[in-house]
Amino acid sequence: MKSKFSILIADRNPHVREFLKREMTAEGYRVQLVENGRQLIKWVFDKESFDLLIVDPDLPDTDMPSLLTTLRDRVPLIPMVVHAFLSDYADHSDMLQEIPFVEKRGSSVEHLKKVVFEILHKYDTDDQESQKSDSPYPAER
Repeated sequence: MKSKFSILIADRNPHVREFLKREMTAEGYRVQLVENGRQLIKWVFDKESFDLLIVDPDLPDTDMPSLLTTLRDRVPLIPMVVHAFLSDYADHSDMLQEIPFVEKRGSSVEHLKKVVFEILHKYDTDDQESQKSDSPYPAER
């Protein structure tokens, strides 16, 4: 089992970024932060690898459809969790059906931590079989 997973968090709000970094670091994850679409794409394609992306698709300098298309084109595909307001998600729910969604609200961080844990540990324990799967996300239980 991998000892320390790495997470990239993309959110336009610096308070949300820092809060999520603090919460995920306390869970034992290594965390990097980006604040806009340009930085996100640079990290995803140019920087060191990471195990999971937490993204609020309402990022400056990008639109959700083109951002998600670009992220899906990356090989290997990176597991992703959308962390956004329900109204933002509802506008694009057809595009986000295969991506885990956690609504931004008061208690959402506990649910987000649970979803992150489940995704990361599924990949870590499934080993080679998860690498062959068509979808990078765990099956619904």
